[in-house]
Amino acid sequence: MPYKPGLHILSEFTSAKHSQLLSSADCHQLFDELITRFQLNKVGEVYHDFEGGGFTAVVCLTESHMSIHTWPEYGTATFDVFLSNYQRENDDKARALYSSVLAFFEGVELQKNEIKR
Repeated sequence: MPYKPGLHILSEFTSAKHSQLLSSADCHQLFDELITRFQLNKVGEVYHDFEGGGFTAVVCLTESHMSIHTWPEYGTATFDVFLSNYQRENDDKARALYSSVLAFFEGVELQKNEIKR
């Protein structure tokens, strides 16, 4: 297979699950479960909860990364995932990972961009 860099999904969604937008704890558990389920390799992570609510998280993967930023006061979040296709085609995994995050937050997609790199 000739090398195709991969799929980068960038999104914004709303969520009525206010408590899950406030703190990173549930999302941290979700990301760890998704990394295991999709057989990805975590090499680093940062989770930061803001005073007053909301959080940001970035997980570095050997395949690239995923990140989320929440604004509970607006009931919104942004999420992105990029999975490289270096050793295997990961486009379907990137889409499935995105769908899993959206389902977890019971999100309503405001916008989504798929960029083939």
